[in-house]
Amino acid sequence: MKDSDATTAAARCEFLTARQLAEVLRVSESTVRRLAREGRIPAIRVTPRLLRFRLEAVVQALEDDRPRARSRRKPAEAQEEAQLSFAEML
Repeated sequence: MKDSDATTAAARCEFLTARQLAEVLRVSESTVRRLAREGRIPAIRVTPRLLRFRLEAVVQALEDDRPRARSRRKPAEAQEEAQLSFAEML
């Protein structure tokens, strides 16, 4: 395999389909598409119906979004519930 072929293959692996991202995050594909539509996760629109995602960017966006979700809960509930971060899951 040439170096350029390896570089191309590595670049393809960086971008995930909605289905692949859903498998990694263990959510439904429709949830991934909804989060992208709402702007909560970054997506690259290849065509009007075709999306691609960079896992690192999605994980960062979800980590950044997490404190806002927790602030809506009552303080006692937030302390009782221990959650793993997305980085710990991967």
